[in-house]
Amino acid sequence: MRAGRPRSTTPETIAEAACELFLERGYAQTTVDDIARRAGVARSSFFNYFSSKSAVLWAGLDERIDAAEASLVAGAVVREAVTTAMTDLRPDSLALAMTHAEAMGLADELPREMAWRRARLSAAIAARVQRDGCSPLVADVVGSAHAGAVTAALAEWARRGPGHVRLDDVLSAALDAAAPTLPAPVRQLRVVTRADDFDGALRFYRDVLGMPQRAAFHGDGDARVAILEAGRATVELANAAQIDMIDAVETDGNAPSESVRIGLEVDDAAAATLSATQAGALLEATPRETPWRSVNARVRAPAGLQVTFFQELGPMTGEGGRLDAHPLP
Repeated sequence: MRAGRPRSTTPETIAEAACELFLERGYAQTTVDDIARRAGVARSSFFNYFSSKSAVLWAGLDERIDAAEASLVAGAVVREAVTTAMTDLRPDSLALAMTHAEAMGLADELPREMAWRRARLSAAIAARVQRDGCSPLVADVVGSAHAGAVTAALAEWARRGPGHVRLDDVLSAALDAAAPTLPAPVRQLRVVTRADDFDGALRFYRDVLGMPQRAAFHGDGDARVAILEAGRATVELANAAQIDMIDAVETDGNAPSESVRIGLEVDDAAAATLSATQAGALLEATPRETPWRSVNARVRAPAGLQVTFFQELGPMTGEGGRLDAHPLP
């Protein structure tokens, strides 16, 4: 056993001493006096920084949950409140404890304590979305999903090693998984395009690409409109550097993206491209596999739309890779 050390007192030195003892003796067998002695400080100095032995592990996360609660009460949206609160959380004694729970004698204590904090954050999130008009049931689902995303991200971050992956990246992926539980004020994305050859465009998108017609209307002066189903709708926002990168991968450099381009996910990009070109679309870029595990192709379709067909090949794998989603087409 190491004797007390004559060094400057900081929360980090006390936490380091505590974790050493937890690993050597176990959490339950370590006292505050033991920690103070190992850190070379008085017992009163310990309490200048931590309210209890447990706080050595949890104080940092508790501060972040306090910040998230305050932000939610002030009206921040859920993702912003959680992400901002957790930004730059340092790899501390909690991350060490999560990866050495058995050795520290925390196998029962750690999940119990984490569950209490998850419930606390969940309640704060649920209260926030209820103020936006969510029912209590939906609000509880939203709160549970997003608080669970935070604790799952912390566990994954600790498992992968805080020095090897950024918590921000892991948390972003976890919050993406929770996002579908949030009520969406925008109910539908509808892309409206002018089709001078209306019948030809309708045949192409409805009959060739197989997009079901959900409605059609006629008006005065031969006004016509058809609404076609296109599966799940998303809006992808990309800056100039992202667009340049996608164009460099997806094309041969001679078909730059327009300010609005349509991306259609299909089961077979090559087959979709062949069908489209046989039906009159102009080929802009042949199907090719991208570094982010998709096959992409680009055509100029009827009604002047620039269309990318993309086929997902499966998730990227590997401990060194990012957890967040690959770039979209």
